[in-house]
Amino acid sequence: MAALTWLLIPLVAAVAAGLWGSWANRTRKIRSDGPELDGYARFREAMEKSRTGA
Repeated sequence: MAALTWLLIPLVAAVAAGLWGSWANRTRKIRSDGPELDGYARFREAMEKSRTGA
């Protein structure tokens, strides 16, 4: 019975990790990367202006 317990521990941990991963990833489908990409585009434009303006 003790051997069965030791074999079930990794199984339970794997199931818990899978559940946690799906729970943690649930908001990524809703939130897009739009604001971050817009900020990066503004940063790139500013760097181009500073390079060509000098």
